[in-house]
Amino acid sequence: MGNRKNKKQKKQKELERLKSIERNRRIEESIQKESEKYEQEVKLLILGTGESGKSTFVKQIQIVYKSGFDLAFKNLFKTAIQMNLVLHTKILVMGMEKLDLEFETENESLAKDFLEVEETICKFGSDELKETIKTLWQDPGLKKAFENRSILQVPDTHSYYLDNIDRITKRKYVPTDQDILYCRIPTTGVKVVDFYVNDVPWKIVDVGGQRSERRKWIHQFDDVTMILYVVAMSEYDQDLYEDETVNRMRESLELFKSTSKNEYFEKTDCSILFNKYDIFQEKILKGISLKKCFDDFDGEVDVEVSKDFITKKFSSFAENEHRKVYNYFSCGIDTENIKSVFVSFFKYFFFV
Repeated sequence: MGNRKNKKQKKQKELERLKSIERNRRIEESIQKESEKYEQEVKLLILGTGESGKSTFVKQIQIVYKSGFDLAFKNLFKTAIQMNLVLHTKILVMGMEKLDLEFETENESLAKDFLEVEETICKFGSDELKETIKTLWQDPGLKKAFENRSILQVPDTHSYYLDNIDRITKRKYVPTDQDILYCRIPTTGVKVVDFYVNDVPWKIVDVGGQRSERRKWIHQFDDVTMILYVVAMSEYDQDLYEDETVNRMRESLELFKSTSKNEYFEKTDCSILFNKYDIFQEKILKGISLKKCFDDFDGEVDVEVSKDFITKKFSSFAENEHRKVYNYFSCGIDTENIKSVFVSFFKYFFFV
């Protein structure tokens, strides 16, 4: 009787020992997997249409995690900023006729002479060009044209440069981080930024969003950890730069729909960054309805109602049993805002 009891106890102890070994093996395996995950590079592929704010997101990464921009990079943007200052002001001047607007009489000849300036070779070597632009910017007609900038394809940030023209046109001007964030240069090819967050290596890949650039996307699909699709929320009442018969947000929605169906991304987690939320709010508060873009929108011209409608439109195309979709809202040129998005974004996925 005693032997039988001892055998039973030994058998029970052996069973517990084996269970403990298996439990420890699983714990070690889990730890190893976590370690391997953080040793491997996280590849974040940023997609979206042109002018959605993808490149601004990448610039913010450089500011927050790579100590900003070097002098060579800043000098590259110096030329672009000064050329764009002239170019976009010229577009506003030329657009006044389209909008049936007029300059005050004393500024008419000044505006005509300004249109003769070659922005491709302009150098602010004298104060004459600067003073001309400053005078035109104070004209009520040009101010009104800027209010209708979405029709003329002029960036929202152009007023920032006009308001800072004295600083920007100095001979020894060096762009600030903010100047560079506001500057729009179309992305061509592929831009890659490598950085670390809590010792985890990240690779951010930004590919051009213009139609002519999208054929290059397929080459970046390998080993993607996650996709970040950037949507310019404020562009629901604007048309494409490449094709003025196509609404920008409709184009973004269709592109997101086709991207979500791509076999390479079927099981890849996706985040949607609804960018330019501040400008979106301004437009809604001015009474510009989503009807400009969506015929099926029948809600109030209200920020929350409109926001909810757009997010559901996009999310509905991406969600499936294999993939999670996360939404974020941002003002791309606000570094602190983007930094908070980064923190929640990284913590949610990797608990870094």
